[in-house]
Amino acid sequence: MASFTLPGEWIKNWEKLGKHEFVQLCKKLTEKSEHGSEIKDIQSVLYELCWQVVQGNLKLDLVVSVLRDMMELRDDMQSVLADVFCILDLETSSLEEKNKRDHYTQLVGACLCFVPEAILKERLDPETLESLGLIKQAHQFNQKIVKIKTKLFYKQQKFNLLREENEGYAKLITELGQDLSGNITSNLVLESIKSLIGCFNLDPNRVLDIILEVYESRSDQDEFFLSLIKSYMCEPITLCHILGFKFKFYQEPNEETPKSLYHIAAALLHHNLIELEDLYVHLMPLDATIIEEHKREISEAKQIARKLVMVVLPSEKSEDKEKEKEKEEEKNEKPPDNQKLGLLEALLRIGDWHHAQIIMNQMPSFYASSHKAIALALCQLVHLTVEPLYRRAGVPKGARSCKMQLLMNKRAPQPAESFEDLRRDTFSMLCYLGPHLSHDPILFAKIVRLGKAFMKEYQSDVRPELKDKMELLLSCFLSIADQVLLPSISVMECNACMSEELWGLFKLFPYQHRYRLYGQWKNETYSGHPLLVKVKAQTVDRAKYIMKRLTKENVKQSGRQIGKLSHSNPTILFDYMLSQIQWYDNLIVPVVDSLKFLTSLNYDVLAYCIIEALANPEKEKMKHDDTTISSWLQSLASLCGAVFRKYPIELAGLLQYVTNQLKAGKSFDLLIMKEVVQKMAGIEITDEMTSEQLEAMTGGEQLKAEGGYFGQIRNTKKSSQRLKDALLDHELALPLCLLMAQQRNGVVFLEGGEKHLKLVGHLYDQCHDTLVQFGGFLASNLSTEDYIKRVPSIDVLCNQFHTPHDAAFFLSRPMYAHQILSKYDEMKKADKGSRQQQKAQKYVSACEQVMASVHEAVVSLHPARVWDDIRPQFYSTFWSLTMYDLAVPQAAYDREVNKLKAQIKAIEENPEIPLNKKKKEKERCTALQEKLQEEEKKQAEHVQRVLHRLKLEKDNWLLAKSTKNETITKFLQLCLFPRCIFSSIDAVYCARFVELVHQQKTPNFCTLLCYDRVFSAIIYTVASCTENESHRYGRFLCCMLETVTRWHSDRVIYEKECVNYPGFLTIFRATGIEGGNKVDQLDYENFRHVVHKWHYMLTKASVHCLETGDYTHIRNILIVLTKILPCYPKVLNLGQALECRVHKICLEEKDKRPDLYALAMGYSGRLKSQKVHMVPENEFHHKDQPARSTTPASQQNGPGSTSKPATGTSKSEEGASDDGDRGKDKSQGTANPVNKANSATAKVTTSNGNGALNSAKGVKERDDKEKSVKEKKEKKEKTPGSTPETKAENRREKQREERAGKEERVAREGKEKTPKADREKAKPEEKNSKDDKTKAGNGDPTELTRERDAVKEHKNKEKVDRNAATGSLKSPNPRLESAESERDHKRRKLDCHSSPSHSSTVKDGSNELKESTSKHHTNFNSVARSKSREKEVEKKETEITQGRPKEKKEEKERKERKRDHIVTDREASLESKRKKDENGTNSAKNSPSCDSSLSPEKERTKRSKSSSKEKAESVKPERTSSGGKKESRHEKEKKDKRDSSSGKEEKKHHKSDKHR
Repeated sequence: MASFTLPGEWIKNWEKLGKHEFVQLCKKLTEKSEHGSEIKDIQSVLYELCWQVVQGNLKLDLVVSVLRDMMELRDDMQSVLADVFCILDLETSSLEEKNKRDHYTQLVGACLCFVPEAILKERLDPETLESLGLIKQAHQFNQKIVKIKTKLFYKQQKFNLLREENEGYAKLITELGQDLSGNITSNLVLESIKSLIGCFNLDPNRVLDIILEVYESRSDQDEFFLSLIKSYMCEPITLCHILGFKFKFYQEPNEETPKSLYHIAAALLHHNLIELEDLYVHLMPLDATIIEEHKREISEAKQIARKLVMVVLPSEKSEDKEKEKEKEEEKNEKPPDNQKLGLLEALLRIGDWHHAQIIMNQMPSFYASSHKAIALALCQLVHLTVEPLYRRAGVPKGARSCKMQLLMNKRAPQPAESFEDLRRDTFSMLCYLGPHLSHDPILFAKIVRLGKAFMKEYQSDVRPELKDKMELLLSCFLSIADQVLLPSISVMECNACMSEELWGLFKLFPYQHRYRLYGQWKNETYSGHPLLVKVKAQTVDRAKYIMKRLTKENVKQSGRQIGKLSHSNPTILFDYMLSQIQWYDNLIVPVVDSLKFLTSLNYDVLAYCIIEALANPEKEKMKHDDTTISSWLQSLASLCGAVFRKYPIELAGLLQYVTNQLKAGKSFDLLIMKEVVQKMAGIEITDEMTSEQLEAMTGGEQLKAEGGYFGQIRNTKKSSQRLKDALLDHELALPLCLLMAQQRNGVVFLEGGEKHLKLVGHLYDQCHDTLVQFGGFLASNLSTEDYIKRVPSIDVLCNQFHTPHDAAFFLSRPMYAHQILSKYDEMKKADKGSRQQQKAQKYVSACEQVMASVHEAVVSLHPARVWDDIRPQFYSTFWSLTMYDLAVPQAAYDREVNKLKAQIKAIEENPEIPLNKKKKEKERCTALQEKLQEEEKKQAEHVQRVLHRLKLEKDNWLLAKSTKNETITKFLQLCLFPRCIFSSIDAVYCARFVELVHQQKTPNFCTLLCYDRVFSAIIYTVASCTENESHRYGRFLCCMLETVTRWHSDRVIYEKECVNYPGFLTIFRATGIEGGNKVDQLDYENFRHVVHKWHYMLTKASVHCLETGDYTHIRNILIVLTKILPCYPKVLNLGQALECRVHKICLEEKDKRPDLYALAMGYSGRLKSQKVHMVPENEFHHKDQPARSTTPASQQNGPGSTSKPATGTSKSEEGASDDGDRGKDKSQGTANPVNKANSATAKVTTSNGNGALNSAKGVKERDDKEKSVKEKKEKKEKTPGSTPETKAENRREKQREERAGKEERVAREGKEKTPKADREKAKPEEKNSKDDKTKAGNGDPTELTRERDAVKEHKNKEKVDRNAATGSLKSPNPRLESAESERDHKRRKLDCHSSPSHSSTVKDGSNELKESTSKHHTNFNSVARSKSREKEVEKKETEITQGRPKEKKEEKERKERKRDHIVTDREASLESKRKKDENGTNSAKNSPSCDSSLSPEKERTKRSKSSSKEKAESVKPERTSSGGKKESRHEKEKKDKRDSSSGKEEKKHHKSDKHR
C-alpha cells in the first residue's frame, strides 16, 4: 500500500476544509483507477481516514458520512473498504489500548448499513464478527469452516468402476491417435471425447491421463494437444497432480525419466496451463540435496588441487588409490535422474527462457549449466537470439556460415536486431552459461565478433545523446568478457584460434580495462567454479613439469609445450614461471626464447602478470641488509627488457606503472625503465666505458651505435619505434623525464632518512642514469617537431616544474641543436650559392636568433649578483653545447672504418659463406663504412662552424668588472661541477671546454686559477659524490690532468699552448690583455713546480679520505684514484705514500667490508704496474739538492716505513726546490726579474690563489718591500768588509743562519712524527715566539707590549684562518693577507744578508713554502701546546722587563762569545757525521738535533741518546701514531726552550759587539 498521511490542517478543520479536500482527492484517485491504475492509492487514503478514527482524532459520525458518500464513487468500493477493515482488524487486535479497539468496532458497526455482512464475514476474524453481532459464537463458526473445507478438498468422488467399459478407453485412444494432418481440429476431437465419456461412463481424470499419454507419444503435435487440453481441463491443479504422479513413477533408482514427459511438462508450463510452483514440488531431488552436492563437488575439486601441489609419500599413494576405487564403485550405482534439470533442458529446447531462468535461480550458480546438455541447449537458444544481429554486424568479410532456423514459438525470446536488444535476454543467458560457453566454440566466436563490431561502433559514434546507452553496453560487454569469455577459454582445450579471436576484441579495449579483466581472471575466477579449481591445479602441475626440464638446449620443444598450455590458462602459467624466474635468474634467457609460440592475447597477459609481480605488496624490494635492491626485482627488470624487446607487447601499462611509482615517490622500479630502454633502444648507460667507447660516444649516431657500447645492439629500430609510440600515444615522455629529474633529489631528501646511505646512493645513481638514458632515447628517436612540442622552455622547466638545472639543460639541449640546424638550413636554402665563410656567418646568426630567448630565460634561474661575474651568454653556451660540437673523434671513426674493412676482407676470404650471403654482408659493411665517413665529414663541418661562433662570442663571455677569482668561483659552482658529474661524456666535455676557453684566449679567464681550484680542493667534492658520480668525477679529473701532463711534459708544447695566453697571467688583477707582459707570465719551470704542488695536494686529499675510515670517503677516493691512474701519481714518493695507505686499507677491510677490499686490491695492483712510469721528484720538476745530501730520490722524501705519507717532507722539498732556485738566482746577481717570477710562483702555489693576491694594496706593499731590500743590500755592499770586526760579524751571521737552518730541519723532522693538524697549527705560533724572542733581547718594555699585542692578534688570525680553511673547499674564500706578509718578511730576511750560504737559503725557502702550503688545511689538535709556549714567552718577557744587574749581563755576554767559538769549531765535524747518517740510514725522520745551545758534554750525551733512539726505531716495526706524536711533541718543546734562550743571548751579544 502506498503511504499517505492526512494533513494536520484537514483534521483540525475537517468540516470546513478537510472533508471537501478529502472527497476531491478520492474522486481524483477513482478517475485514475478507471484509466487502468491499481486501487492501492484509494485503499491507503481510506486506511488513513479510518486510522484517524481509531486514534480518536476524528469523530465517528463525521467519518461514517464521508464513507457513505464514497460508496458511490466505485462499484467495488464496499470490497475495498472491507479490505481496509481487515487490515485494521489485525492491527487493533494486537494493540494493548482497549479504547482503540473499541473505536474500531464502533466504526465497523456504524458502516454495517452500507457494507454487506457477507463481505465482512469473508474478511474479518470470527472474534471480531462475534463482537459485532454478525455471528452467535466464534467457536461454532470455526468448526463449520473446517467441515466445509474438508468436504471441498479432501473428499473424493466415487465413480462406479464397474460401470466403466474398456471399449470406451479403446475408442478414446483410437480417436486421439488418428492422423491429424487433415481438417481434424481439437474442437472436433473434444466433442468426440465428451460423447465417449457420456456413453461409456469414463472417469474424466483417467481420460485426461490418457490424453497426456498419447501427447507424450506424439510430442511433435504440440499445437493440437495443447489446444485440446486447454479446452478439456477444468482446473490446472488436477493436471499438475497427474503430471506429478507420472514424475513420481520414475523417481526410483536406475529409472530414467523419458524426455517426452519433460517435453509435455515444459510445453504445458510454457502455455501457462500449469504453474511451475505447483509442478516443482513433485520433482526430485530436493533443492537442499542439490546445494549439498554442489558443495561436495567444490571440496573434492579443492582436494584434488591440494594433492597435485603436495608431495605424496608412497604409502599415502596406495591409500589414496584404495579410496578412489571405493568412490568409483559408489558412482557405479546410478542415482535417480535429476528431474529438475531434465525439465530445465526441455524448457530451453522449446525456448521458454522465463521458466528456465526461475528454475536456474533455485540452484547454485552455474550448477545447471555445468551439465553439458543444459549448456548446449542454452547455447542453442543464444544462437537463435543473436542470429539476425550477427548476420548484420558480426560476420567477417568473405566468411560463409550456415543460416539457423529460428524457433516457430512466438513466446520464445525475441531475436536481437540491434546491440541494444542484446540487453533484453542475451546477456543474461550468457551470464548463466559462464565458463560452460566452452562447449560451443562457434557461439564463443560469434559473441566475440559481435563485441568487435560494437567496439568499432562505440569508437566511431560520437553522438552525445547515445553516449549513455553506449557506455552501458560497453559495461555489459566487459562483464560478459569477465564472467563468460575468459572463464570459457580456460576450460577449452588449447584453442589458439579462439585466443587470437578474443584478442581481436580485447585490443580494442584500453589497457586499463584489459588489465582489470586479467586481474579478475587470475585472482577470482578460478576459485568460484569446481571445474576451474581442477583446471588451475592441472595447469600448475603441468607448468612445473615443463619448467623443471627447460634448458637452453630444449628451448624449442619446451616452448611448444608452454605455448599449448598458455592458450587456455596464461595467467596461471605465467604466474608460476615468474615465480621461478624471481628465484633463479639463469632461467631468463631460456624462458624468453621459449615464449615465441604464444598468441597475442598471451603476450598481453604476460605484460599484466609482470606488472602484478612487480607491484606485489608482500615482497620487499630491498635485501635484508637494506643496502641493495632485491635480486627478484633485478631478475624481473632484466626479463622485462628482454621480453618487451623481442616480442610485440604493448608497453603502455608498464610505463604507466613506473610513472605512478615515481608519482608516489618510489624509485626502485626505475630499474625496469632502465632495462627496457637499454634493451629496446640499444642505449647503454655505464660508467665503466673504455676511453675508445667514450671517444665514439662523442661522434654521430652511427658511430655511437658501432663503437659506443659493449655489445653491438642491432635491430633495435622496430623495438625503439614501439617504445616511442607508446610514450607519445599515452603522453608519458615528458612526465617521466620530469618525475625522474625531481625524484633524484627526492631519493635523498624524502626517502633518504630511513634508508642506508649506500642504498640511497644506489637509488640516486639509478634514477640519474635512467634519466640520462631516457633523455638520450628521446633526443635520438623523437622527431624535431615532437620534441619541441613536448619540452617546455628552460625557465618553465626550472621554475614551474622545479627541475634541477643540469637535468633541465640536458632535456633542452637537443631542442636547441634541432632549432639551430633547422634555422641554418632555412637560411642556406634562401641563399644557395653562398661560400664557406658566409655559411659560417649564417650559422652564427642562426645561433643568435635561437639562443637569444635562452639567454633571457636563464637570467631567472639565478640571483642577479651571479650575472655580475659571468654573462648569461657564457652560461647558456656552456650548458647548450656537447662534445659533438667541440671536437671530431677522428681516431674513433678511423678505428670503426678499419674494423669494417677487416670484416669485408674476412668475408671475402671465408669460403664457407654462400655467395649471396657474402654479397649481402659486404654491401652492409660498405654501406656502414660510407655512412661513417659521411657522418665524420658532416661533424667536421659542424665543429668548424661552432668554433667560429665561439671565437666571435668569447670577448663577451666574462665581465671585466669582477675579479678573476670570483669569476672562476661562479664558473666552477654553476657550470663545471654540476655538469662534470652528470655523465661520462659531460665529464670529458667539461675538461675539454676549460681547455677550449683557454685556447680561445678568452679575456678575464684565468686557466691557472681554474686548474688550481679543481685540484686543490677535492676532499669534500669526493665525499659528497655517489658511486657513479665518483666514476664521472674521476674521469673529469683524469681529462684535466691529461691536459696539465701534456703541458708539463714538454717545454715546446707549453710555450706553444700556454705562454702569451691570458689564462697563464700571474697578475690576477690584469684584465683583458692578450698575453700580458712577459714578466707576468708563468715560465715553464715554475709551471712544473705548480704541477708538483697539484700532485701533492691530490695525494694529501687522497690520504685524508683513506684515513677517515668512512665507507663513502674510501670507496669514492678509490674510484677516483683508479680513474686518474693514467696521469697520477707520476712522482715516486707520492706514489709510495699512496701505495702504503692503500695497502693498509686492504689489510683493514679484508674481513670487514669486502667491496672496499676488492676496490683497494684492484687499485693496488694497477698502481704497482704504474710504478715503472713514476719518476723521482727532481726529475718531475727542477729541484736543487743541498750539497750535503747524497741519498737517492726514493729515500729523500719518501714515506719511509709508515703508512701515512710524509707530508711535511714533501712540502719542504717542494719549498726547497722553489726557494733553492730563488737563492741561486739571487747569488748570481739577477735579482729583479727573478724576484718577480718567484713572486708569481708563490702566488700560484698558494691554496686558492684568492684575496690578497688580487688586491692592488698587496702589490704596492710588495713593491715597497723590494725597494727597501735593495737599499739594504746596497748599503751592505758599500761598507768595508776588511776590518776584523766586520769579519767576525759576518762569521757570526753565518753561524746564526746555519743554526736557524738546523732548527728548522729538527722541527721538520719532529713534525713528521706529529699529526698534520698539530704541525700546521704550531707553525704560526713558532714564528710568533721566535719574533718575540728576538725583540725581547733588547729588553725594551714598549717593544714587549707590542709583542703581546702581536701574539693576541696572531691568535685571532689563527682562528680566522681555521674557520676559513674549513669552508674553502667547494666555494673557496680569499686567502688572508698574513700569508703574504709572512712570505715578504722571510724574503726581506733573506735579502738583508750580504753573502748568505747556499744551504741556509734553501732551508729558509723550504720553510717559507712549507708554511705557505700549510695554509690549505685546518689545524685542530695542538691548542694546549700552543698555550704552554705562549706562557713561556710571557714568563721570559717579564723576567727581562724586571731588569737584571749589568754584571750579570756582561758575564752572560762573555759566556755567549765563548760558546759561539766552540760551536763554530764543532760545526764541521757534525756536518760530516750527519752526511754519513743520512747516506747510511733512513734519517729523513730522525736527524740528530745539533742546534742546541748546551755545553759540549751535554751535547754529546744528547747525540748519543738520539743515535740510540734512531737505532731502536730502525729495528722496531711501524710505531703507533699516538706514541710518535707524544714523543716528538715533548722533544720539540725542550728544543724550543733551549733555542729561545740561546737566541736571546746571541742577539744581545751581537748588539753589544755592534755598539763597541
